[in-house]
Amino acid sequence: MRDSRWILPLALILASAIIIVPMAGCGSDADEEVVAQDEQPYRIGAVLSLSGTYAGLGAPEQKAIELEVARINESGGVNGHLIEVIIEDDATDSAAAVTAVTRLIDQEDVVAVLGATGTGATMAIRGDINAAGIPQVSPAGGTVVTSDFDPLVFQTPWSNTLVAPFTFEYLEGQGISKIALISDSGGFGKDGAAVVADLITGFDIEIVATEEFNPGDADMTAQLTKIKGSGAEAVMIVSAGKEAAIVASNMDQLGLEIPLIGTHGNARMEFIEGAGDAAEGFVFAAGKILIPESYGTDTENYEVAMDFIDRYTEAYGEAPNTFAGHAYDALHIIVDALGRVDGEVTGESLRDAIEDTSDFVGIGGTFNYSADDHNGMAASDLVMYRVEDGAWVLAE
Repeated sequence: MRDSRWILPLALILASAIIIVPMAGCGSDADEEVVAQDEQPYRIGAVLSLSGTYAGLGAPEQKAIELEVARINESGGVNGHLIEVIIEDDATDSAAAVTAVTRLIDQEDVVAVLGATGTGATMAIRGDINAAGIPQVSPAGGTVVTSDFDPLVFQTPWSNTLVAPFTFEYLEGQGISKIALISDSGGFGKDGAAVVADLITGFDIEIVATEEFNPGDADMTAQLTKIKGSGAEAVMIVSAGKEAAIVASNMDQLGLEIPLIGTHGNARMEFIEGAGDAAEGFVFAAGKILIPESYGTDTENYEVAMDFIDRYTEAYGEAPNTFAGHAYDALHIIVDALGRVDGEVTGESLRDAIEDTSDFVGIGGTFNYSADDHNGMAASDLVMYRVEDGAWVLAE
């Protein structure tokens, strides 16, 4: 694997350094000044997909992390410690993710790991997380991340077990009773397809065709041709990769004029830009950041989201998507927990502090972790979107 490590850009490092100097010069007690200067930073590792099929997810995650680390450090860090996030690119590959997390743990001495971007990579690094005994907070949306319970592993997106029934309720409201399911063979796709097949039995909806494609595939007309003759009234796709846009385009080329329904894995402009006119009418469930008024303009959630949206947009010239929000939440959940650790920060003390997270207002919703719930989200954090004129609107 090529050296894909990313540390905070020079501008952000300089911003942090500027803060260290005032911290040393503001106090009147010389001993306190020395302590402030000598405190070691809290080092957090991040395994993100900055290349490969999930690059459209990993790039906004990286931007959100860098933006928030600079802000945290400009405010003095956490209990006198600056925050340093060391980012590794896993290239949307589980084996590369294992190599990356091994380096972060063995060479960088990180106190926690943020990642991975994808469900498959998130699960692949679990063995290293357990061996090191440090907490992992993942921005991946597969149900298995937390349903296959591990005391060290937490999750920030709404899992497929929340998104699938929320979507089925919408489909029933639209009078749709027969769907075709198409998914990718990656971790998120397999997880989501299994959840859909399991939970749909509680609804008056039948799966009349099931198809699969591989990450990196450039044409799905063969699978969609089979679906076209199945009698399906809608196609549901479970894929967080760029291939989802190809499915939409292929449906349009085949004249398959039935709705295409997605999941929270498609909540980014990359899908709309990739599918073009074929994206029109696409419906999916996701969090409220895409249309922040849906939080309720008089809520703390709205205030937190708008602060992040404004700062992110100013820094990068584009609004953040849900994946930027997942990384924001993961980072701040770790940082918030670091601030609540009483005494030495160890893997165990930090894990316990994360598990004690209660009523934490983030971008994805309000988080409430517990001893048996490391997802902490609710269906009330979701809304349905529809693509209209190349933009998102709330689906009715």
